[in-house]
Amino acid sequence: MLTRGKSVPRWIAVLPSFLLIVASAFSQSDPLASWNEGAAKQAILQFVRTATDSSSPQFVPLEQRIAVFDQDGTTWVEQPVYTQLAFALDQVKPLTAKDPSLAGVEPFKTVLSGDRAAIAKLTLPDLEKMVFATHSGMTVEQFDATVKAWIATAKHPRFHRPYTDLVYEPMLEVMRFLRTNGYKTYIVTGGGQDFVRAYSDKVYGIPVGQVVGSSIGTQFGYAPDGRAILTKQPKLMLMNDKTGKPEGIHLVIGQRPIVALGNSTGDQRMLEYTLEEKAEA
Repeated sequence: MLTRGKSVPRWIAVLPSFLLIVASAFSQSDPLASWNEGAAKQAILQFVRTATDSSSPQFVPLEQRIAVFDQDGTTWVEQPVYTQLAFALDQVKPLTAKDPSLAGVEPFKTVLSGDRAAIAKLTLPDLEKMVFATHSGMTVEQFDATVKAWIATAKHPRFHRPYTDLVYEPMLEVMRFLRTNGYKTYIVTGGGQDFVRAYSDKVYGIPVGQVVGSSIGTQFGYAPDGRAILTKQPKLMLMNDKTGKPEGIHLVIGQRPIVALGNSTGDQRMLEYTLEEKAEA
């Protein structure tokens, strides 16, 4: 314990800075610290090493270093249901409070019943109807604020922790490692683009302009005070899944990625598109 009036040894004064340097050096020495030692980890390290070595035949210029990540199941938890579906289910109650006529209409009636078995049997058209209803009829700013308020308090039913805590550290390490080596990282997800944009920067370090997702329409108009606004519409613009992923990549990014990470058949076309980065223009 330090006491007033006594001098502090110089080595104690510089200790915090020294420890910070050591910690930084350790982190840089193993950028994928949470990965098991093995072929997968070494393949990532070697790929980045050769891609950033200007003397290597596999050198990749900075402007071509594009990396895309699927979200659900790849960068964070996707079970027992997608996080965005949990959000949509939670929004049914406030939606029907505003419009009580919906309370007796399916699928809202089933959702309000709280019967999990019945909810699990809702069809894809039922879910689409619910998502359109809970994700439209408001400005893009209002939707963003709603998602941020929900994601700040909602907890996973099994782990009882915020969904933003249930992110896979190995994937965060890969993102940071790639960015340290000049890559631009993107989320390319079947989830809603505006939904993911509400937390992508805080959770992944990925800004809103680098999120490619499914999107519904917006309509330009004016608020009562004369402000120009965009209002979300209940119509699908892009389903960013399967073949929609490379289509979304072209629409938003405009070039092929050279790195892609995904975990399902919904990512297959994105992975195939990435493998063809040297295809003839």
